[in-house]
Amino acid sequence: MGQVAFIGLGVMGFPMARHLATKGHQVTVYNRTAAKAEAWVKAHGGASAPTPRAAAKGAEIVFACVGNDDDLRAVTTGPDGAFAGMSRGSIFVDHTTASADVARELHAAAKALDIGFIDAPVSGGQAGAENGLLTVMCGGDAAVYATAEPLIMSFARASRLLGPAGSGQLTKMVNQICIAGLVQALSEGVHFAKRAGLDVEAVLDVISKGAAGSWQMENRGKTMNAGKFDFGFAVDWMRKDLGIVLDEARNNGAKVPVTALVDQFYADLQAKGAGRNDTSSLIRRLEE
Repeated sequence: MGQVAFIGLGVMGFPMARHLATKGHQVTVYNRTAAKAEAWVKAHGGASAPTPRAAAKGAEIVFACVGNDDDLRAVTTGPDGAFAGMSRGSIFVDHTTASADVARELHAAAKALDIGFIDAPVSGGQAGAENGLLTVMCGGDAAVYATAEPLIMSFARASRLLGPAGSGQLTKMVNQICIAGLVQALSEGVHFAKRAGLDVEAVLDVISKGAAGSWQMENRGKTMNAGKFDFGFAVDWMRKDLGIVLDEARNNGAKVPVTALVDQFYADLQAKGAGRNDTSSLIRRLEE
């Protein structure tokens, strides 16, 4: 198996890198907080590096999962960035949820260095990363993607190339638009059922088998009813993602009124100090 690197060992990156090691790849990791990289190596072997450039040196494929556009630029460009350490013909796969603009920008910068670049945001949350069941939405060149896909599948149940650079990020925006509306509707449904005096769990059990069923209902309906919001994808992260969506919508003219409204509902939760609750905590607005 080949040598790879993984940059960014947060709640998603830590287990994603583990899956690569489990598949037999030699993994070098970099994390802004060095202690986390050292903990990863202690648990899973491989090596840690002091900079993204050092981590990327000699790697056939470099993976990254960081916070936002600025974080992504910081680990790719400049004298200590991954691009400076990568060999011609190697590939950078970015799993950060970022803007389509930065994906296109870095794709062009990588291409000038004869490096492949795939924007590959993921869906499935921490549980999907832990269990190797992420869905990966990709943008970039077909030949580059074909080389990277088998390694991406180390931690994914599905991966697909959707088009040129930026297409993965645009698809992730569609994903977040759909989730925002679903979580608000589920919140209202659970809230209504409570006020109507129904057995909420029984209601969810039956309607989840019909046209109202969704991943959100199956995985968050009962915990929402129980007032448990200490797991899953945080409100703070969702607001970051929806900000990207709304910026892109302003640029392309898409009308996303429900998404804009739900974004403001999440802002209300942040103002109440609930930014680290998971996204299903939308129901709190209805019950307070």
